[in-house]
Amino acid sequence: MDQRTLLITLNGPDRPGVTSRLFSVLSGFPVTVADIEQVVIRGRLTLGVLVAYAGGPSTGTGTTLGAMWTAVERVAEDLGMEVELSTGSQAKEQRRRGRLSVSVLGATLQPAAIAGIAGRIAAAGANIDRIERLAQWPVTCIELSVSGADPTSLRVELAAEAAAQEVDVAVQRTGLSRRAKRLIVMDVDSTLIQGEVIELLAAHAGCLDEVARVTSEAMRGELDFAESLRRRVALLEGLPADVFDLVRKEVVLTPGARTLVRTLKRLDYRFAIVSGGFTQITDGLVDELGIDYSAANVLEVIDGRLTGRVVGEVVDRPGKARALERFAREAGLPISQTVAIGDGANDLDMIAAAGLGIAFNAKPVVRQAADTAVNTPYLDSILYLLGISRDEVEAADAEDGALAAG
Repeated sequence: MDQRTLLITLNGPDRPGVTSRLFSVLSGFPVTVADIEQVVIRGRLTLGVLVAYAGGPSTGTGTTLGAMWTAVERVAEDLGMEVELSTGSQAKEQRRRGRLSVSVLGATLQPAAIAGIAGRIAAAGANIDRIERLAQWPVTCIELSVSGADPTSLRVELAAEAAAQEVDVAVQRTGLSRRAKRLIVMDVDSTLIQGEVIELLAAHAGCLDEVARVTSEAMRGELDFAESLRRRVALLEGLPADVFDLVRKEVVLTPGARTLVRTLKRLDYRFAIVSGGFTQITDGLVDELGIDYSAANVLEVIDGRLTGRVVGEVVDRPGKARALERFAREAGLPISQTVAIGDGANDLDMIAAAGLGIAFNAKPVVRQAADTAVNTPYLDSILYLLGISRDEVEAADAEDGALAAG
């Protein structure tokens, strides 16, 4: 016996009871529910229902289908909605499941950007199964569920289109692996916070220009980080230790940093920072934000003044990767469940080692190496790459506010 399908699509003003009315009518016929999709935009509802039924000349299908067709049209008329009906075979209408998640972010999204990205997906022989908006402000983010594409080649194609359209595009595998991320490991300078701590210290020592030049060379990968650190720290010799109190007050968190940490901690993520900067500053961030793990360099202080040296092992490019591995062990997690976020060349090893590596407002060498790049100024945009929407964040904040008020 053939299995046939009927696709019912309702379009019109959203109101309570539309779905209930439609399925109450369908319950009077010998059909099963094969698929449902519903979306509401600006008060307009689109509801698609795919029902399956037994076909064949001996089943009286024509009479049953005609009666169901008439009943559905009557419901649509009562609701003041438009209805479209189309039949087909179950075998031909099996929906291909999404295998990739494509996130598109921008301060604004122009039609040309969506056209370009959709065109590249089509050219790759892939299909867009679903589109959902995750955020409307302070950036817009939409997520496309895509099937039938190779992730590596699609990532390359969409990266080129993203650059042309001046948007960010992230391509990830969907499924359990995406939902399993449980440890975020983040760089500090120019990632969690704005600017570089060593440059704030250098400003007090009167050597800002020289330190900034060496920092820039190191972040671009033109100079070994450990050597650059020693050269810069040497210029700080003689600074009084109370400079740390001044610099802590000058540190500015990246917009969205608190939201990112607060939201992920709600979801029982572990959060870590790893920095080529200094514990004298990062320890305050750990306490302020409730961070679980941290690693940074230690500036030597003798008789109340900086000696211009670093104590112990330098947290450099390999050191950051080792810290990520250590934090994962302490959290009891495999590396595949980690996310690494950074902007400079000394973040490359940890970005490569993590389950998901994100370049945040990063140097070109880091953007090319990372799984995905985010170039918006808002750190909480990373939430959207994890499938968390702005509406969910705001709802959780509102609930916490209500509980605190109560």
